[in-house]
Amino acid sequence: MAHILLGVSGGIAAYKAVLLLRMLQGTGHQVRVIPTPASLDFVGDRTWQALTGEPVYTETQVPDVRYDHIEMARWADLLVIAPLTANTLGKLANGLADNLLTATCLAFSGTKLMAPAMHPAMLNNPAVQRNATLLTEAGCFFVDPGSGELAHGDSGTGRLAEPEEIFHQVQLLLGETATDTGGNSLAGKRILISAGGTREALDPVRFLGNRSTGIMGRELARAALCEGAQVTVVAANVTVELPKQAEIVTVESTAELAEEMLNRSRCSDIVIMAAAVADLRPIAFSQAKIQTGFDRGLTLQLEATEDILAELLQRRHEGQVIVGFAAETGNASQGFLEMGRAKAIRKGADLLAVNKVGASAGFGNRDTHLYFMGPDGELLGEASGTKFQVAQQLLALVSQVSEIEP
Repeated sequence: MAHILLGVSGGIAAYKAVLLLRMLQGTGHQVRVIPTPASLDFVGDRTWQALTGEPVYTETQVPDVRYDHIEMARWADLLVIAPLTANTLGKLANGLADNLLTATCLAFSGTKLMAPAMHPAMLNNPAVQRNATLLTEAGCFFVDPGSGELAHGDSGTGRLAEPEEIFHQVQLLLGETATDTGGNSLAGKRILISAGGTREALDPVRFLGNRSTGIMGRELARAALCEGAQVTVVAANVTVELPKQAEIVTVESTAELAEEMLNRSRCSDIVIMAAAVADLRPIAFSQAKIQTGFDRGLTLQLEATEDILAELLQRRHEGQVIVGFAAETGNASQGFLEMGRAKAIRKGADLLAVNKVGASAGFGNRDTHLYFMGPDGELLGEASGTKFQVAQQLLALVSQVSEIEP
């Protein structure tokens, strides 16, 4: 069973953390609770001590070395904060550590699950949204707050998710069998995802490549893990940390990516080609750095790289779902959507996600907009928002297209 740190920040929803603690303990997990000082106004330290049989501390300077923030971080397999207030969210997003919970969280390199709870006016504040985005990009998982009655007689979205929902996410992150898999669940499905951008070496120093960072592939992996899938990521030169719950295979060139994707696709239920593939490579590789003068240019002879998506489709097995990506800019005679539609028809993938890219669009830490097309070029839907939100919507559509049973 897992070692779980349960962080509790100040808010009326702190009482729900007691129920969550009981659920975690009921499945055999060892749980230590770290409340913030403000949270003790809602649930006192004697309650936590009685339920866990462990001392409860709130400050970083504690008499027992077992409860030092570094030792706590080393002990834990998973860190859950429920409820997560705007105050604690802001501290974590900006690297502040003024109590035992925030210090432990910053020292913990494992999986983190956050369950926000706050008034809708605070939740929708741009500063709070930016902080949540920063934590998401750092690899934290979130359980979305629920809707209903709130304090002060108000209502709206901001309630702490129910303990059962948070517990369900804990089970998924720990790789346990969940009791309720949900309508769009991919529980037990084997998903293969390519991420990042391939590089084709010119010489030992230079390469041909693209602007892809791997964030879209990472968010697809995170979203699939949240739905209970078994995830493998073939990562080509990604610049972000990938989820530890996934199997990670690193590659550099298009040929390497093709080999891994084709081999691993044979035992995959769903294949998502999210990586940006370098379409061309040098015919000849120079063993030494190419020397060029300042008064003359350089002529390169290039050849096409492997068409990985086409090969995956040719080798697909019965029941397998294959998803491609089309990053387009459009040109003077044709828009990016028309280019994407033509590619959808030409490739014949079950789903093609089309987005507009460029120096200031598509790549990196920015919101995105995807258009989903079927093998006949029909527009099946679209999604916009953060890359994690878009990834969730893409996977929901994959479930519908493939008619995967929950």
